[in-house]
Amino acid sequence: APGGWIAKTDPEGKSWEIFSIGYRNPYDMDFNRNGDLFAYDADMEWDIGTPWYRPTRVVHASSGSEFGWRSGTGKWLPNYPDSLPPLIDIGPGSPVGACFGYGTKFPKKYEQAFYICDWTFGTMYAIHMQPSGSTYKAIKEEFLSRTPLPLTDVAVGPDGALYFTSGGRGTQSELFRVIYTGNREISDNEPADNKSESAAAKKLRAERKRIEQLHHDGLKLTSEQIRHLVKQLGNEDRFIRYAARIALEHQPTELWTEAVLSQKNNGALINGVIGLARQAESTLQPRLIAALEGIDFAALSNAKKLDLIRAMQLVFIRMGKPDEATASRLAAKYDPFFPAREEPETGDRQQVEWAYSKLSDAQALNRVLSELLVYLNSRTISHKLVALLKKEPKRGGGKLNDLLARNRGYGSAIAAMIDNQPDLQQVHYAFILRNLKQNWSFEDRVAYFKWFQKAMKWSGGNSYRKFLKNIDDEAYLNMPESLRIAIEAAGGRVPFAVAELPKPKGPGKDWTVEEVLKLADEKLKRGRDFKNGKKMFAATRCIVCHRFNGDGGATGPDLTQLAGRFNLKDLTEAIIEPDKVISDQYRAMQVLTEDGKSYVGRIISETDDQITLLIDPEDSTKIVDIPKKSIDESIPSQTSLMPKKLLNPLNENEVLDLLAYLLSRGNPQDPMFRKK
Repeated sequence: APGGWIAKTDPEGKSWEIFSIGYRNPYDMDFNRNGDLFAYDADMEWDIGTPWYRPTRVVHASSGSEFGWRSGTGKWLPNYPDSLPPLIDIGPGSPVGACFGYGTKFPKKYEQAFYICDWTFGTMYAIHMQPSGSTYKAIKEEFLSRTPLPLTDVAVGPDGALYFTSGGRGTQSELFRVIYTGNREISDNEPADNKSESAAAKKLRAERKRIEQLHHDGLKLTSEQIRHLVKQLGNEDRFIRYAARIALEHQPTELWTEAVLSQKNNGALINGVIGLARQAESTLQPRLIAALEGIDFAALSNAKKLDLIRAMQLVFIRMGKPDEATASRLAAKYDPFFPAREEPETGDRQQVEWAYSKLSDAQALNRVLSELLVYLNSRTISHKLVALLKKEPKRGGGKLNDLLARNRGYGSAIAAMIDNQPDLQQVHYAFILRNLKQNWSFEDRVAYFKWFQKAMKWSGGNSYRKFLKNIDDEAYLNMPESLRIAIEAAGGRVPFAVAELPKPKGPGKDWTVEEVLKLADEKLKRGRDFKNGKKMFAATRCIVCHRFNGDGGATGPDLTQLAGRFNLKDLTEAIIEPDKVISDQYRAMQVLTEDGKSYVGRIISETDDQITLLIDPEDSTKIVDIPKKSIDESIPSQTSLMPKKLLNPLNENEVLDLLAYLLSRGNPQDPMFRKK
């Protein structure tokens, strides 16, 4: 991140200025007759089935534009007020060459089209644009295709024909010429879109371009210009208010802070706060929060509510976390508005296509609201989100069917999604909830982890299930260790399954603490083997009960950071003499009941009425619930649940590699693993 970008430079390549950012891979671009730039950006088809997947797209790359591509899950919604939306989404593919058809001897409609080439599906599209406010709206038309036709580039020839090439990656390259043989109306020098364009649209485009001329550092603007820009922050045209914010951000904040914070127009105030959050000192944060809180949230449309919540997010992202009192107050203020309900579409908001379904203002608002409320540790958000995860998923198969029909033979990812596509809102809610550490009920935690078992059955791209596993793992690690076993025992999460364990080479011996310490003093500092240490972690069965570096069971403590708690002597004693010091958190209890039964195990949960014992440290599903009224006696065990003689099967190198592995915190670059 931030991935692809477009820059302006001089012919010598000495002076560079970033013009537009937030792309995955903008392969080609071209200017229209109005001097506006359009780029064709790539997708990452492995992410299909996730709410952060974005298809290939054409964008109007205006001055200072940001399109929000980030690595993995970090992509921005196209609805964010601090970014701009795509002109049109195309779908999965591999963007290559692009150009306008100016100079072709084609009918006017096609002479003015923007031609884009897709290498993967052998399709060239004609993108037909019409002015819309200060920007454009567009429709796509399949102009030509063949299977196979690995397109590479397209250009207009001096003879008025359209030329394109194919090839790449070892395929036979070819050159094609496209001519028009029917009756046509020859374009004159004035663009037809200008002829049909309304006076209002021309005025808006001219205003945007005037503002974009101010996108430079070092320009000294007058107070009148500053006031005009602040006013334009509330313009109904999204590209104009965006351009106005970028222009202000090139000016010292002291010149426009008061003008923004005194604004009565909600849109201008919200967008001005976004600019100040990005550029001002963090000391301004309390005033920015107060300004946003002063807006009547309930009276806003869903689109404006989204803008406000995103502004609040940026105030915290850029200026720091709020104190506990502020977080609690804001959570209570915005909690009643989640989940937002759909409302009729009004105004001139630009519609966007997102992951094959139209993301409404309410859906986008629910995404950002859920993010903010989790961040603020809302007391109710976990229960609300889990309730939404329990619902039957919403399907949008029509769009996917259209996609499959267009992309003949694309493969299993899209085909399977027709009947079994993921619910994108649910995936987002699960992703956001992974960070919530407080204000959970046990029942909601169990339901949350059960959701992953449902979601794993849905179909997506190559990364879909890997993303789910990472979300599951992060949520699991963010949960208190004392709850992990209880969640698994309740069926909320599939327990860690031990693969076939490797065996040490040996020969071993009856190791003592003194022998291991002496050996480590001589040979632990260098020359150890990280991979062999990891192997010994499994061979000694440590992995069955303990997580290390994200892998392993959960009945014992996570050992990844043990180097921060144990020195070498403490670690060695804990392994060889586990009964010497037993943590209260992991101490076993012997429980005798009135009917003569005896149980030995670790208490993993306790209520007013019963205790739950884990009776097998190697199997988190082996638990027993004991009513408190039936307990005759409960005695702390003086024997550790951890087995003795774990090191005895290992030879000298295996012992040393295991110790180095445990002390490394999972870092294979630790000096202990250097050979010299």
